[in-house]
Amino acid sequence: MKQQISGLRLGILGGGQLGRMLIPECIKLNLEISVLDPDIACPCSKLCDRFVCGSLLDFDTVYSFGKGLDVITIEIEHVNADALAQLEQEGVLVYPQPSVIKAVQDKGLQKQFYSEHDIPAAAFSLVKSKQELLNALPAFPFVQKMRTAGYDGKGVQVVRSAQDLDKAFDVPSVIEDAVDIDKELSVLVARNAAGEIKAFPIVELVYDPEANLVDYLVSPASVSPQVAARAKDIAIKVISTLNMVGLLAVELFLDKKGHLLVNEIAPRPHNSGHQSIEANITSQYLQHLRAICNLPLGDTRATSAAVMLNLLGEKGSQGPVVCDGIEAVMDMPRAYLHLYGKKTSRPFRKMGHITILADTLDEAMQSAKQLKKVFKIKGSESC
Repeated sequence: MKQQISGLRLGILGGGQLGRMLIPECIKLNLEISVLDPDIACPCSKLCDRFVCGSLLDFDTVYSFGKGLDVITIEIEHVNADALAQLEQEGVLVYPQPSVIKAVQDKGLQKQFYSEHDIPAAAFSLVKSKQELLNALPAFPFVQKMRTAGYDGKGVQVVRSAQDLDKAFDVPSVIEDAVDIDKELSVLVARNAAGEIKAFPIVELVYDPEANLVDYLVSPASVSPQVAARAKDIAIKVISTLNMVGLLAVELFLDKKGHLLVNEIAPRPHNSGHQSIEANITSQYLQHLRAICNLPLGDTRATSAAVMLNLLGEKGSQGPVVCDGIEAVMDMPRAYLHLYGKKTSRPFRKMGHITILADTLDEAMQSAKQLKKVFKIKGSESC
């Protein structure tokens, strides 16, 4: 059955930067946009038709928000999936599906899913507490991930030696063998309700070791065609096996022996697809809308080499935002600045990004490194 798109009532759980970049694509399709977020000053609050300030984790709040909507989607996984399941039972389209959200919310369930479906991933075990970890201590180094509530580099740590054990999380956790990483990669893949699937070209992620967040994104990734094809196949297998509708980010490790391993997945637009706004025929945001509205998926080809520079709040400052160096960005012909509308900065908070297009990756990276030196986002107070 064809769905009437113009005037469709779309609800977005979460009002952060991903929602902020999704809304312009919603406007182009004449969608009626509702947003739920606990922060009345969130980046989306002034950009939507209807804003509700409330908890994303409270059943009644999410259920009440969703009543009367046609489609609900998310820009953050930390939401009440039970309320979404109830809305789905009552006829509201919820994409990604609540069952997918529940699986992704728990990193232990994620790992079990990979194991059950022969999706390559690092070997793992599950523990319920710090004491259980100490009782069955794996070989060093290993990675500990909180099963729930981790985000933006939080809730993940590498335990390199016995001296690090005092910092171990005392919560249910995934314990993974440490991977000898050569590159960190990501493939975004979309699937609509008709079963059409399209993947974006593979990108490479360069992390800030202190913040444990992406510093640079490089598109396309510097990998062989064989590695790129394998990564695409893995991403398609994941979204197909989940039977998911929407956009899925599949983050992968390429180890030094050439093996690809799935690290984590995110069933929504993702930091590793921001560059697609300027550098691909179809942006990840429009592709997500196409998928959840069951429209034909767009052409994902890249039109240019690109480097995305993540803009994080400067270490040592907090408070009302101060931007330094905006002139340098505006003076660069193929640099595109995106600020996320956050009123306050704090160390390592995601505040925006810059995408730089160029004829070659080397040129784009050179420009990105130049801008990193001069463009700073900080708070007006020391901390």
